[in-house]
Amino acid sequence: MTLLPLTLAAAYWVFVIVVVGLGVAAASVTLRVPRRWLVIAAAAAIVVGIVATVLPHVRPFPAVSVILGLAVLALSVLGGGPAVLFVLAIASKGSVREGHHGGIVVDRAVQEPNGEFVRGEVLRGGTVIGVFERIATTATIMAGFPEAIAVIVAIKSVGRFTELDVAEARERFIIGTLVSLVWAAACGALFKFAIGL
Repeated sequence: MTLLPLTLAAAYWVFVIVVVGLGVAAASVTLRVPRRWLVIAAAAAIVVGIVATVLPHVRPFPAVSVILGLAVLALSVLGGGPAVLFVLAIASKGSVREGHHGGIVVDRAVQEPNGEFVRGEVLRGGTVIGVFERIATTATIMAGFPEAIAVIVAIKSVGRFTELDVAEARERFIIGTLVSLVWAAACGALFKFAIGL
């Protein structure tokens, strides 16, 4: 490989890593200071990264693959949570009351003897579950085993089954899971396109 193609290849990979790095930075900041434009910026980084990596390119050196893989995994984990909250805020329009432990407060289907519904917090721990879901989803795509996503969804669904007796909980669970999976899958796809399927 002559000097010019080598320089172009290096510039290309620097561009891809900088784009993903900017997405990671935007996602990291929005964890501390929730801002919708930062979530949109992180999502735009994924889109630009995917567009750049589907174009014809030379395969990266192993060190570049490792750096890109770590950056993509960080973008998946850090950006997915704010993306989920962003979409849920749009979907619920403030109609859902947040609980003290990260869940939502709803009237459960079980009734008290006096005829009143039981109020309680459901879908607790969603942030932590979402982190593990995105790590697993992105990692399985990066490893070339996307079939494992079905197992991830099954485990999550079985674990939450008893909490999905209320419409608000079902809606939040479905929207949150889909946004989280799409975000993680897009990050995994960016990496797979980059290294060449």
